Amino acid sequence: MKRSRPLVVVIGLAVAGIVMLSWTQTWFTVHLDTSAAVTSTVVADGSKAVPQFTALAIASLALFLAMTIAGKVVRIVLAAIEILLGLGIVVSGITALRDPVGAAKGAIGDVAGVSDLAAVRRIVTSVDVSAWPAVGIAGGVLAVLLGVVVLVVQRSWPGPSRKYAANPAGTAPKAAPVQRDAIVDWDDLSAGVDPTDAAAVDGPDAAVVGAPDATVVDAPDAAVVEPTGADDTIGSGVRRSTDGATDHEEHREHH
Repeated sequence: MKRSRPLVVVIGLAVAGIVMLSWTQTWFTVHLDTSAAVTSTVVADGSKAVPQFTALAIASLALFLAMTIAGKVVRIVLAAIEILLGLGIVVSGITALRDPVGAAKGAIGDVAGVSDLAAVRRIVTSVDVSAWPAVGIAGGVLAVLLGVVVLVVQRSWPGPSRKYAANPAGTAPKAAPVQRDAIVDWDDLSAGVDPTDAAAVDGPDAAVVGAPDATVVDAPDAAVVEPTGADDTIGSGVRRSTDGATDHEEHREHH
């Protein structure tokens, strides 16, 4: 049942093609009174007798093409529409068969020069009906049955391919935060970037990611990161240099 979708789609396209074919063929051959018309016979094809056939057939054709990528809910809707299209084809064909003169009125009026249905009936002597109306009606019946089949078997059909799915707006995947370690910090220092500055390292929207042993000290306008651990050596060297410069200044003032 899972592999029935290609078969159903192909059959649906074939049914729509049958309806289109019947629409292009001769439906009625109308014989006229030669004393009231310039010609004795008028041929009415499907386009004159049932002009709505082409719209219904094209809609059915597009429906089965859409069914190849449709999801479960959409398939149910399409199957229901296909049943309605088939019923429309059947009703149109039967209506034309029940009143061939009324269906061929346009073709007869073009030849006889009359448009009133009563006047058209007066000049018609007989009507020959071809097999193509039955073919078109049979196509409509097949379309109805095919719609019912789709309602039954579509539950086992696979869903649409993921390549047709799109990410909703605002749900684009975000990059994972950078894991800080000694190697990354040294690379940032080599590039002239302060590894303790989260805005410079991870961008303006990134969260502050501190070193493993860092301590954050509150300040009036900014967060100052005071390094501890291995970085104490650098800080101690800076303080010793500052203390040495202060002692030298005091010695000079003493002399």
